[in-house]
Amino acid sequence: KKAQHIITMAASDVEYDLVSIGAGSGGTRASRMIAKAGLKVAVVELPFGLVSSQDVGGAGGTCVLRGCVPKKLLVYASSFQAEFRDACGFGWEESKRGFDLKHLMDKKTAEVQRLNGIYGRLLKNSGCDYVEGRGKIVDPHSVEVTAPDGTKTILKTKNILVATGGRAFVPDVPGKEHCDTSDEGLVYEETPKVMCIVGGGYIAVEFAGIYAGFGTEVHVVCRRDLPLRGFDEECRKLVLSNLEKRGVKMHMNSSPVSVEKREGGGLGVTVSTPEGGNVVIECDKCMFATGRKPNVENLGLENVNVELGPNKAIKVNNILQTSCPSIWALGDVIDRIQLTPVALMEGMALTQTMQGNPKEPDYKYVPSAVFCQPPLATVGISEEEAIETHVGEIDVFVEGFRPMRNTLSGRDERALMKLIVDAATGKVLGAHMVGPDSPEIMQGIAVAIKAGATKAAFDSTVGIHPSSAEEFVTMRTLTRRVKCKGAAKM
Repeated sequence: KKAQHIITMAASDVEYDLVSIGAGSGGTRASRMIAKAGLKVAVVELPFGLVSSQDVGGAGGTCVLRGCVPKKLLVYASSFQAEFRDACGFGWEESKRGFDLKHLMDKKTAEVQRLNGIYGRLLKNSGCDYVEGRGKIVDPHSVEVTAPDGTKTILKTKNILVATGGRAFVPDVPGKEHCDTSDEGLVYEETPKVMCIVGGGYIAVEFAGIYAGFGTEVHVVCRRDLPLRGFDEECRKLVLSNLEKRGVKMHMNSSPVSVEKREGGGLGVTVSTPEGGNVVIECDKCMFATGRKPNVENLGLENVNVELGPNKAIKVNNILQTSCPSIWALGDVIDRIQLTPVALMEGMALTQTMQGNPKEPDYKYVPSAVFCQPPLATVGISEEEAIETHVGEIDVFVEGFRPMRNTLSGRDERALMKLIVDAATGKVLGAHMVGPDSPEIMQGIAVAIKAGATKAAFDSTVGIHPSSAEEFVTMRTLTRRVKCKGAAKM
């Protein structure tokens, strides 16, 4: 079904200031702002669909259609089971309840479709031409668009923006054709009885929490000893503990060997063990959450000699310009920091550049969150990163505690807060938290750290009581001082 905002294919004799390939978060933000600045912009995007492919996309991109937004809706839905149990500790009586995954998915899909329409209207109302089809670069100033019916049109332009995002990566494991990615995990209509999730990153731990909350027996197969590589190690340890306490079966230091389809319709996932043997996990669904790769296939980049990195990410300079001067790129396709707000920030920087004021994206102190249950949130550097890159010494402040809500509910789950501080100057270099509401708390902390706050500023701030957030301004006892190995100041 065609959305009403889609225009007739643009005439080939029209010259644009910018043609953007991709209407995800970054491409939409850049295109809208550049069009509002008075430049003529066209945006090329694939037809809408819930599961992406070489022929399916949609305005809004991964985050809105098959990523952050629908994922967060499922996180909300899955959290109720634990909250129902917690309520008994506060005097509420246990009552009979059921869960209808199809009902949830139908509601989620309706919301995603609504947002898809909004993104298209945002582009149109900003003055952009929206062209549905597959965009391919022909030369430095031409984009060929193949419409869903097969007709082709050439769009002439001064500049081209590649904002095609990324796609889920599935390693070459025998039987991988029987497995799903997060795309499919967002459209299941029946709750799996048993599910195997391969991976240890944020997508894996988020979906583990989601389906465990729906009542599924979840197995996570992770090749390392802790999930969430790149995050602070103490936080990683607590996330692992919390997952296990919520019933998720964690297979650490393990890797998938093969996947076989059973006659009864299930799957047998053979997994290597740390001891050198193999075990078989019998399940209904197997999801690979093994990372995402830049989406650069069939874009015609070879026609204009755009350089790619070892992981096929588009290489750009400090103002997002590729090796072909008229072609620009941003978002997950350049694989700097794969976060929606980063793509939005890059889009705003490119807007300035397109108006003749070259602007570099600012990647310093980018906050992020993992919506495991309870969630992890962070800004700045981890203790491990500080040790490797910082000069001098760092002061580490750590506070672990049982959230007040858990005292009556009886839930055996702890929270953790952590500050990394430059010992010489007192400047706060990083903040980390695992616990309820940590993303909401960390957004405010990020503003302070971005503004250069010191530990003394934190200490002099009056807390909000009773709250978990106040722990960030009441940590007075130094946990440890650590000598760093870095050669240059941060």
